[in-house]
Amino acid sequence: MKKIALLPSGSVSHEAIRYLLGDQPVELVHYKLISDVFMSTVEGKSDYSVIPIENTIEGSVSLHMDWLVNEVDMPMQVEWVYPSIQNLIGNASEFRGSEGAMDFSKITKIWSHQVATAQCRQFLAKAAPQAELEQVGSTSEGVKIVKENPGKGWAAIGTSLGAEKHGLDLLAERITDHDNNYTRFVLIGREPIAIDRSPEHVKTSILVTLPEDVPGALHQVLSAFAWRRLNLTRIESRPTKKKLGNYYFYIDVMAAADSVLLTAAMGEIEALGCQVRTLGSYPSYAYESEKMGVK
Repeated sequence: MKKIALLPSGSVSHEAIRYLLGDQPVELVHYKLISDVFMSTVEGKSDYSVIPIENTIEGSVSLHMDWLVNEVDMPMQVEWVYPSIQNLIGNASEFRGSEGAMDFSKITKIWSHQVATAQCRQFLAKAAPQAELEQVGSTSEGVKIVKENPGKGWAAIGTSLGAEKHGLDLLAERITDHDNNYTRFVLIGREPIAIDRSPEHVKTSILVTLPEDVPGALHQVLSAFAWRRLNLTRIESRPTKKKLGNYYFYIDVMAAADSVLLTAAMGEIEALGCQVRTLGSYPSYAYESEKMGVK
């Protein structure tokens, strides 16, 4: 049975991998820190790691992207999209007003991951502006802290799965500021993994480092894709960490790495003096709300 490393039980990562794999038999290995999730697969303790790398509201998860590029050499094997549905979680009995309704003015502190907190700024500013915001390594860790500290007026932002696992209440549901709050996850590992459904398409992720002091180099790189009509779904610059002003470009291409057009494009880019590294060529799965019973 394959082992899959991910963030703690009840996190969005946990919900997301359950959605992707359905009833496929796997062993989930939970870690508190994303660095431990990465290293679990690198060190052979697990076969795959679940890594969130992009959110529709907050953009790239830069820390995770930098780990993929600079810290580990492990190819992406699958990508999928899953909604980040955040809720306000706590002991309802602590926050009931005189007439039984929720009184969020009684909340003294709210625990969550910084990305989840950022996704709920408007709700927090309106519902609990007095609450102190505390950052933790994952949403599920915040829920666990609240569970272990009853009577303090603490709440957490997290998933319904996290609330269920820790026996807490959903004080307010779906509190993210935008309805289209989706996260892009990738599964990294040494070998491909079989998924029991058809992908939407195949995608390849590459890194391109431009030669120094070559005017118009980025334009030439993009032209190599453009005239071949290769669809780029993402292009993002990140510092190489070697020299101020020196960047690499992370590019997602809607094509398989061994396709004739993409192979030719990468050859042309290398001929320009660019360094090209393939991070993975993998099936991509869109979110299907009916699969989770969401209307």
